[in-house]
Amino acid sequence: MSVIYLDNNATTKVDPQVLEAMMPYLTEYYANPSSMHTFGGQLAKAVRTAREQLAALLGADESEIVFTSCGTEGDNAAIRAALLAQPEKRHIITTQVEHPAVLNVCKQLETQGYSVTYLSVNSQGQLDLDELEASLTGNTALVSIMYANNETGTIFPIEQIGLRVKERGALFHVDAVQAVGKIPLNMKTSTVDMLTMSGHKIHAPKGIGALYVRRGVRFRPLLIGGHQERGRRAGTENVPGIVGLGKAAELELLHIEEATARERKLRDRLEQTLLAKIPDCEVNGDIKNRLPNTTNIGFKYIEGEAILLLLNKHNICASSGSACTSGSLEPSHVLRAMGLPYTTLHGSIRFSLCRYTTDAEIDRVIEVMPEIVERLRALSPFKNDDAGWLQSQEQTLAHR
Repeated sequence: MSVIYLDNNATTKVDPQVLEAMMPYLTEYYANPSSMHTFGGQLAKAVRTAREQLAALLGADESEIVFTSCGTEGDNAAIRAALLAQPEKRHIITTQVEHPAVLNVCKQLETQGYSVTYLSVNSQGQLDLDELEASLTGNTALVSIMYANNETGTIFPIEQIGLRVKERGALFHVDAVQAVGKIPLNMKTSTVDMLTMSGHKIHAPKGIGALYVRRGVRFRPLLIGGHQERGRRAGTENVPGIVGLGKAAELELLHIEEATARERKLRDRLEQTLLAKIPDCEVNGDIKNRLPNTTNIGFKYIEGEAILLLLNKHNICASSGSACTSGSLEPSHVLRAMGLPYTTLHGSIRFSLCRYTTDAEIDRVIEVMPEIVERLRALSPFKNDDAGWLQSQEQTLAHR
């Protein structure tokens, strides 16, 4: 039985055209692109082409693209560069629902004397821009806010946020790992100073990403060494990965309108049918402002881990939250920040689609999910008993 993969916010399949573009740089063209000879120059040209392809997807100038190893490196580089460029400022603003690549950096910086404001979100996962406004001070060096949430798909009003940040003289970094390729971007008209993306979210391989740095923004590199990336990121270039990322960016730009429309249609059919067939479930997040490929559904009175195990028996891949926190037994920090009740919090599942998702795959999930939920609820002594379910969860957490 083939795998039904609906965990594309965690990672995506490498596009066959991307792999084809990469292969010569894993075999025939193996020189160092920084070398002075013609052989190395061929690889340097391939890197330039990929930079142009990615710049086109982001609506940026190719000189504003810095290749990295992943989104985590991009987030770390942007945050630390902003602070190093403004040593007199010691305040950072972020949100309670960021990816660990931002949240854990901020927590570490607090131990080094920085103050961090973690903006709250409402029950739909949206920010209060007045809270942001009140948090901005002359001491604020950086505001780091994700473009779209990886768990719920909720999209933040980035340009509105950016205008307020710019008025107060702070730098603005956006983790757009989930947004690139799903939302049209034009950095030339944007208020964003730095933007992070990762290749494995757009059908490129793992181990390659990029950071957009607006021309004129002072940037101190995270990695010190050679002159690569115009001195902004030392280390011999991952040429096969860079070529793959460039090709993936070219394909995303080509397919973005068609793919997002199709993913939205499939997502909505999956979501609406499950809500109609399964009682006591609801969508988490802002259903009007979210990624076209993402739905996060809370199934009351059952555990998300149990749902995933039974889905796995049907060769269906989904998620109960971020892949980077899957080792934790604690409920999602995103859903907790939204104030969801325990009856829904523990049974929330994220389905995330891509351009390879088929109607037949959606049909299969619709077929098995009602049976799975019914089976698990039959085993739960707390069905339709919010108080009993809450007490059981509190007891479970107390013993962890």
